[in-house]
Amino acid sequence: MEHMIWNPTMECMPREQLRSFQDGRLRDIVRRVYENVPFYRHKMQGRGLMPGDIHGVADIELLPFTEKQDLRNNYPFSLFAVPLSEVVRVHASSGTTGKPTVVGYTSGDIDRWAELMARSMYCANVSKGDIVQIAYGYGLFTGGLGAHYGAERVGAVVVPISGGNTTRQLMLLQDFGATALCCTPSYALNLAEALERDGIKETKLKCGIFGAEPWTESMREKIEDMLHIDALNIYGLSEVMGPGVSMECMCKQGMHIWEDHFLPEIIGPDGKGLPYGEQGDLTFTTLSKHGMPLLRYRTHDLCTLTDEPCACGRTHVRMGRIMGRTDDMLIIRGVNVFPSQIEHALLQVKGIQPQYQIVVERKNLLDTLEVQVELSPENMSDTVRELEALERKIADSIASHALVSAKIKLCQPGSLPRSEGKAKRVVDNRKL
Repeated sequence: MEHMIWNPTMECMPREQLRSFQDGRLRDIVRRVYENVPFYRHKMQGRGLMPGDIHGVADIELLPFTEKQDLRNNYPFSLFAVPLSEVVRVHASSGTTGKPTVVGYTSGDIDRWAELMARSMYCANVSKGDIVQIAYGYGLFTGGLGAHYGAERVGAVVVPISGGNTTRQLMLLQDFGATALCCTPSYALNLAEALERDGIKETKLKCGIFGAEPWTESMREKIEDMLHIDALNIYGLSEVMGPGVSMECMCKQGMHIWEDHFLPEIIGPDGKGLPYGEQGDLTFTTLSKHGMPLLRYRTHDLCTLTDEPCACGRTHVRMGRIMGRTDDMLIIRGVNVFPSQIEHALLQVKGIQPQYQIVVERKNLLDTLEVQVELSPENMSDTVRELEALERKIADSIASHALVSAKIKLCQPGSLPRSEGKAKRVVDNRKL
């Protein structure tokens, strides 16, 4: 099996040398945030820490954690480590009450991101001469532009079609002869079914780079069988960079984390680091970001790490598949959705009560979201037309606040389950 490697010097660096490299970058990033980000300076001072106390990776547990709530509390730009004049782009991910978590990039950050996505493309043997159809969403979501810049960096032809419009996707897939597909795994399956439905038995696709939502080995097998490709897993999150924090190679034995740029930890329930092989909360410290560096950012994604040698020759640790989350965030077709977002959206609509349940299903290989909500007693006598208008109003509010489409089911007052403890707001019937 051929293993293309974009930057052999960095990707295949002996681990001892890599650790020394990380030590230097960690010292630099700690000094940078202490001097330029009041949030981190106050956090470190509260622990009696000075930048000089951090000599390298061995001291990582002295540093404070960063949570998503910290990003919300510092909305929009208070965590930036450079003046706004040095920021050339902002991306954002979903927030719980309509306010997104914002990430700023310098021109150097954008360049490093493109470089890491180039590494990721090479992991899938995508290079000059390939045609890459990118069906991730473009815009504030990092997926589309991340894949775009990486594919361009390796010299591939980019088809920036963005998400949706399956009929057009299929047409261009055939007419342009894409050899690589970038999208969510559930959408890849949707495309595969559409090809089958239209009687299209062959494409020029050789691989797919799929991420932005959890997926299983059985889903990989199904995608590979239906599309006759190698289906590879990519991981990232906007707060840390975007896609390309880690990427699976052709060995398909976990995703290589680019450790010269991101320092990973696995954190247990007690807040202590866990050894390789044990499952816990994946946590990252950015080692090269200038616009918005983060110390020990807790992703709340559950997985394991391994430093066992990989047959591809890369030495960077690998993370396993995401097995779940330590918080209540749902990922629906690549969009982060919080129950509190739904609640916030419902509270903006008159005629309903704050009693609701979110039901997630996987139908025809795509995630669906149904929101069941109780009517106010005074609205029980409304006409069918009035109730339909109310459903549309609720759906529009959810789409506006949570950036996801939902089916609305209006229920009689008192019909949804109650709890004396924590309300069970989410019923996730997907088998992830």
